[in-house]
Amino acid sequence: MDLIPAAYYTIIYYQVLLLMVLVLYAQGARLDITDPKNLQGKQAIASALFVFLILYMGLRPISARWFGDMRTYANFYADYAAGAKVTPGKDIYFEYLMKWLSGFMPVEGFFFLCALLYVIPLFIATRKIFGKYAPYGFIMIVLSMSFWSYGVNGIRNGIATSMFILAVSRTKLAWQIMLLVLSTMFHQSMWIPVIAWAIAWKYTKTKAWLWFWGLAIPLSLAFGGSWENLVLQLGFGTDERLQVYLSDEENEFQEQFASIGFRWDFLLYSATGVFAGWYYIFKKKFEDPLYAQIFNTYLIANGFWILIIRATFSNRFAYLSWFLLALVIIYPLLATKYFHKQNLLIARIMLLYFAFTYLINFVLL
Repeated sequence: MDLIPAAYYTIIYYQVLLLMVLVLYAQGARLDITDPKNLQGKQAIASALFVFLILYMGLRPISARWFGDMRTYANFYADYAAGAKVTPGKDIYFEYLMKWLSGFMPVEGFFFLCALLYVIPLFIATRKIFGKYAPYGFIMIVLSMSFWSYGVNGIRNGIATSMFILAVSRTKLAWQIMLLVLSTMFHQSMWIPVIAWAIAWKYTKTKAWLWFWGLAIPLSLAFGGSWENLVLQLGFGTDERLQVYLSDEENEFQEQFASIGFRWDFLLYSATGVFAGWYYIFKKKFEDPLYAQIFNTYLIANGFWILIIRATFSNRFAYLSWFLLALVIIYPLLATKYFHKQNLLIARIMLLYFAFTYLINFVLL
């Protein structure tokens, strides 16, 4: 018998995060961001969170009802253990990894390894990018709206985005390219942010990408489903899952993505990152090549999602930019001191950022 029933896992998870955010807020009100006590406290919280996530995610019970695709992964794993062959062309590295592990590891070990592959790259990447302020970056990512669901449901996509963020943190181009390509081999949809990253590396004018993002809204409103059809006609529809995400309108999918249409609520959520990047770069004159590339990548990938926002699983396309949102919002505040009591401001931002996560994933659902 499982120590915690599957039905309570998500409930407990969000209460733990809520308690953590309240503690962070209390710390932010008392201590300066550079205070050694503050840094030690944040490191202790981030380290405890790191261990909690790995154990809590990695040792959860297998359930289709409460963890979505987890049961599907378990079934494929059982098929591989029974001798099934890998089907070429679908997230090939992840499939071969499953096949190899199924020869000697029980399915519970496989899911624990998936939790490691999801959480550890983020912990390493934030340490590389933010140094002594890494706990803030790691915690902010965990507070993101989609973090839990892509750790327990869209597992391979979650691992792929963690590899992308790890790639972003690397200074050597060879490592960066290798990890970016590896992320696409875990989930083919990652070609969207990878291509966006390459475009942002070549064309660095943030103002132009802000115009692109802004124009995507009226273009999406004006032309509706034409953009989904265009994406399929360009050849992206060779992936069967992508065809479903773009065009399937069966009720079962509507239940999983409650409102299909132009999602103004999710657009507003995305706009928080757009405003943050604009404010830091153009108002505060924050100059950092890595941040500019992350922000431009976010604008390109999120603009693409806006164009196909009516797709059945448009939330999965939104995630291809949302996984960068925490970095877009928090990065400059960890690189430069702009405000008096900046630690308190960061705590307030974390509280507001998590409030949306809590509202969408716990209160409303």
